[in-house]
Amino acid sequence: MPVLNLTQHTATLDQIANGVFEPEDKDEIRRLLTFDEPPDFAEMVSRALALTRIAKQSGATTAMVGSAPFFTACLEWHLAVNGITPVYAFTQRHTVEEPDGAGGVRKIAVFRHTGFVTTAPWGELHRENCMHANGPLLSPLEGW
Repeated sequence: MPVLNLTQHTATLDQIANGVFEPEDKDEIRRLLTFDEPPDFAEMVSRALALTRIAKQSGATTAMVGSAPFFTACLEWHLAVNGITPVYAFTQRHTVEEPDGAGGVRKIAVFRHTGFVTTAPWGELHRENCMHANGPLLSPLEGW
């Protein structure tokens, strides 16, 4: 499956082999994902919509995301309601030992992309989908 890279980082060879492709203007993606000041909600929505437009124009139906934690839910939601599935890269850490040339050993952590993780099914998160025979799956807010 083709996966648009909506992160600040360049896709790794492992990710490219798993279908990740870069947007035409990576600098614009980086600009939209970089916050120099604490944003208000309107700023987050504006940036999420701009990233969603870029994803739609690329023809992507899946986008690899990764951003400031305060922004990810907003971005995920805007992508999802516009038909683009947000996913996160899943990596495994492998430790490699190399001689350091002075009689010692240097341990290096190597991260290998091994797949994608899909988050909340935003389109399905309605009150009726948050219930179970034994009670709510999620803590309901007052008035639910």
